Amino acid sequence: MRSVLIAIAVLLLALPASATEPAQSLLNELTQPTAPALAPVEQPALISADEPLTEEEHSGKVTELFTLEELKAKTDEAGELTLPDVDLPLSDIPLALNSQVEYFLYYFQTRGKQSFSRWLSRSSRYIPMMKEILRREGMPEDLVYVAMIESGFHMNARSWANAVGPWQFISDTGRRYSLRIDQWIDERKDPVKATTAAALYLKELYGMFKGDWYLAAAGYNAGENKILRAINMYNTSDFWELSRGSYLKRETKEYVPKLLAAAIIAKDPARYGFSDVAYLPPIEFETVKIPSRTDLELVAKLTGTTYETIRELNPDLRHWCTPPNYPDFELKVPKGTKQPFETEYAKIAVDQRFTEKVLYTHYQARKKDSLKSVARRFGISPETLSELNGLSKKSRIAGKTLTVPVRQTVDFSHEGRTASRPASAKSGYAKYYTVKKGDTLDALSKRFNVSAKLLSSWNKLKSKMALKAGRRIIIAKFTEKNGAMVPAGDKS
Repeated sequence: MRSVLIAIAVLLLALPASATEPAQSLLNELTQPTAPALAPVEQPALISADEPLTEEEHSGKVTELFTLEELKAKTDEAGELTLPDVDLPLSDIPLALNSQVEYFLYYFQTRGKQSFSRWLSRSSRYIPMMKEILRREGMPEDLVYVAMIESGFHMNARSWANAVGPWQFISDTGRRYSLRIDQWIDERKDPVKATTAAALYLKELYGMFKGDWYLAAAGYNAGENKILRAINMYNTSDFWELSRGSYLKRETKEYVPKLLAAAIIAKDPARYGFSDVAYLPPIEFETVKIPSRTDLELVAKLTGTTYETIRELNPDLRHWCTPPNYPDFELKVPKGTKQPFETEYAKIAVDQRFTEKVLYTHYQARKKDSLKSVARRFGISPETLSELNGLSKKSRIAGKTLTVPVRQTVDFSHEGRTASRPASAKSGYAKYYTVKKGDTLDALSKRFNVSAKLLSSWNKLKSKMALKAGRRIIIAKFTEKNGAMVPAGDKS
């Protein structure tokens, strides 16, 4: 029996992944008693957050890792393959080492090394600040490695599913944790606010899954309901058992081992071959309150830095200026520049802080569109439109993607009104409150100055229903009107 196991294991390591499935299946049957309801563990996919995968990476091919002598040394008395003894670093989240974690340890040191080096390089810029926020929220500091595998600490990261920012929030989840997302600002990209939101979400998941960080992390990736359904389906709350089944997506099965491997390496990078990483300095800033719409170029001038530096400190801003109708907006400026900025800024008249600019966007011409009709739609002349796009007056434009100017016209008496983009009915966000023991609908209605009827409607509550402690309910809703966020139902 022992010799058969060794022979199969050697065969697995020598062959491409696509050719190993029958042998892998046999090895699993011989070495691991498999529950009838669960399938064998899938081979983890080779993943790079920053670069497209090569054809070889897609194939899952792994080069031979062990000699026959090494393999024999890894075989225990029961005839099962064992893992090498590795001293795991100290961590405030439970670290584990198994074949799935080892796979990503190996991958990050080989094909994924270039990407992981970039992650480490950026990590030093944001980890100190993020750890401080996690600690303030009562969360383990090493949850910061969730951001590492989500985005590589890239503030402008965007996934195929339109998850955005360092913690990769989709818009609904971001708004659920009070992140503002509209045409002027996307706080999913703000490292401070997004980290605070992520801490609250992870705290909620940790409580939901009864103190199991692996299930909480899986829930962060797939959504809590997906993990709850998997637990009910397989009648186990062990993540490693759940990952053997076919219900969870491959991405979720790989999420926890990838997180653990990233944490293990990041806590002792030199041990794993990352001794020459060019670490960036920690981000340092002060915040200033901006009472009216202000050009970032002006901010750069008054702080003695560059426009690019101000944009980097404020990745949540979508345009070249601070948002309108947001008098208490807190802008990040380089450390040590707050006082001189505030002194000089106060000397500048409100109408001199912002300069009208023309933005450009793309418009795909429809079947019946003409240069004249499109020009009229965007308030420009046909000559200007044709010049912008290198067209003649007689050019057919149906189906073509045109560059069109979009002028942001602002009425300072109602700052934030734009002529270029009507407010979307779906644009808005909500604020949430976690119900505490003894809370009632009437009491919360008075506390948050909103009618009990609205609270019931927003949260689909029956008027006499008791509020369950720990439940998150909406206590305020905001919608976009005239370029500004106003309370839902506000007629002004």
